[in-house]
Amino acid sequence: MGQMINRGKEIIRISPKQQNKLEYSTNDGRTWNTRYSGSSYGDFQDLTDNGKEILGQTTKGLYYSTNDGRTWNKRS
Repeated sequence: MGQMINRGKEIIRISPKQQNKLEYSTNDGRTWNTRYSGSSYGDFQDLTDNGKEILGQTTKGLYYSTNDGRTWNKRS
């Protein structure tokens, strides 16, 4: 797992300033935009590209996203 993953034409990362926020870049990391910002799932610790989904380990458990990190669901 890591703080940053490559997904298609995007790089997705955990924000270095706010760990409950994900950012994405479409220009090799020159500029970053917010993809997800929330606090109900805790702070992101690691991200993994798992093919059809992204796995996000947070301070409140393991979550998955099937839409490139826009929304998250708890993995039971």
